[in-house]
Amino acid sequence: MVVPAGGLGTRFLPATKAMPKEMVPVGNRPSIQWGIEEAVASGIKRAVIVTAPGKELIKAHFAPDPGLEATLRRRGADDLAERVREISRLCQMEFVEQPEPLGLGHAVWCAAPHVRGEEAVGVMLPDDLFAGSPPLLGQLIDVYQKEGCTVLALRRCAKEAISRYGVAAVEGEGPVFRVLDVVEKPAPEDAPSDLALMGRYVLTPEVIAELETTSAGAGGEIQLTDAIRCLAPRGAVVGLEFTGRLLDVGTLESWLSTNAEIVWRDPELGPMLRSRIQELELEQA
Repeated sequence: MVVPAGGLGTRFLPATKAMPKEMVPVGNRPSIQWGIEEAVASGIKRAVIVTAPGKELIKAHFAPDPGLEATLRRRGADDLAERVREISRLCQMEFVEQPEPLGLGHAVWCAAPHVRGEEAVGVMLPDDLFAGSPPLLGQLIDVYQKEGCTVLALRRCAKEAISRYGVAAVEGEGPVFRVLDVVEKPAPEDAPSDLALMGRYVLTPEVIAELETTSAGAGGEIQLTDAIRCLAPRGAVVGLEFTGRLLDVGTLESWLSTNAEIVWRDPELGPMLRSRIQELELEQA
């Protein structure tokens, strides 16, 4: 599996000037850890995380820390020490650096030497956290095992928001569609459907090979959608309208909303949040 984590995090500045956006906490752990846990629940054993210069904190987070564990155990916090230990044992992790933020396609291409020879490769964007069961990446893997081709995660999107996403032109009744084309961030009037690509992919080696020669596209970046659309006319791409929800953490506003929902539902933190909201309401009354 490939996890692109090399972006600049400009929508979170100045908070992300020194801290990678993927390390911003969601509930009690960083957003990238939520993604890795989803992958592990989907049966993934190895993750290639694509970082950028200055993002050493991501690697440090997943590295073993025996000193911290020992300190926690001396203080009687055995449960917390075990939770810290498990972070480095989630799966086998490898790290590769993307020298410049040249797009999602370029990030996946940077990981290509680490995934060549594999039957198919999962790609997970840590800006989206999945809520539901079975895990989203696992749903895509199930479709890949039946169809044997590239699989895209699709969700219906409101017209006014469609220009934020790649959008699929499809045929079929669903929930598995044959993808005829993919358009990157179209104007609402030009969108071929209301089915947007949603941060999870299972890519065949043919897509990785296409990235080798893909030129810069929308935004001057190497777009993954451009490589995928080369295969679509050959009948080599399907899309799954998945079950469950994605919680966006890609902007400050969506991160606040997602945090509020996750903390609200947490058995330990939820009561404290609700109590504080009640206090604030009383103060404003």
